Amino acid sequence: MPLARIWAIVSSVRYVSNPPNPYLKYSADFLGEPSTVKLEIFEETATKKIITENNSPDVGFRFSVNCYRGCIHGCTYCFARPYHEYLGYGAGTDFETKIVAKINAPTLLRDELKRTRKTIDSLNFSFTTDPYLPIEADYELTRECLKVCRDFRIPVGIVTKSPLVMRDVDILSGMNATVYFSIPFATIEKSKPFEPYVPVPETRFRAMKTLSDAGIETGIALAPIIPSYSEPDIPALLERAKENGATRAFMTLLRLPTDSLREYFTARLEEKLPTKRDRILHQIMRERGGKLNSNEFGSRMSGTTENWRIAVKMFDLHFKKLGFKKYEASAQMKPTIDEPIQQSLF
Repeated sequence: MPLARIWAIVSSVRYVSNPPNPYLKYSADFLGEPSTVKLEIFEETATKKIITENNSPDVGFRFSVNCYRGCIHGCTYCFARPYHEYLGYGAGTDFETKIVAKINAPTLLRDELKRTRKTIDSLNFSFTTDPYLPIEADYELTRECLKVCRDFRIPVGIVTKSPLVMRDVDILSGMNATVYFSIPFATIEKSKPFEPYVPVPETRFRAMKTLSDAGIETGIALAPIIPSYSEPDIPALLERAKENGATRAFMTLLRLPTDSLREYFTARLEEKLPTKRDRILHQIMRERGGKLNSNEFGSRMSGTTENWRIAVKMFDLHFKKLGFKKYEASAQMKPTIDEPIQQSLF
């Protein structure tokens, strides 16, 4: 990113000295447990555009909207952490404690769609953050952007770890929407070392059922799969998703694209799972040809070892047995593989 663009972003960010408390509106069951570290909220008046275009052929969507920067969930594996460095923050704890709200996102989206509606076939919420962070309970930026999409009759895809999406059933049920719940681990015990402030898997499945019962198409994202750690959860996760009304599913392999993310992930792994650290890191390196990650984004979905191929076969077997919808490649986004491990979001 050009230095001028980075400076423009940083200079437009304003610190909020007394941010609203989302837990006064919703319980931890909706939002996840509050972070134990100090949370700082900043407000940004975004300029020019709010729609981001993706050019990678394996992501599954072309256009996305991010109403926030950073993510309170604190997932140690999040590939979006390095984007926080564009703001002059760190990819580690800064990513989960310094959150930026783009307060004019709905207005900007409406203005942009007036000019570009004919070229936008669908929008995804979000790519570099969760659209339903706890502060969304107060800011309602995602909710207002969904209203804009409804007005313009644009199909939307949502990927979230938060049951707060249940708040927007009234909007989603009246539009073409698919909501994917990211649930890569089957139990609290397996989830917490990697997802410290995310609502527990059981809560996410209940939210999935609520949306499914309301007639909203739902799916499960097994993203990411941690090599030698979470592959055994694949059948149970797909079965639970089907029981709770999901009709779509996809799976991705862990991706650690930068040095800062690799260092943070490794440090948290040492802290939370010291006895499993070496085995997990060793298996990641085996999948990546001797490295913790390839620099190419497209590599995030494909591993190189027999273990990963077995995981893919396991996924495909249960995917087909449970009757999840087939992969349907967008005319604009062609997949790099034939297996249905990455489903169309729409």
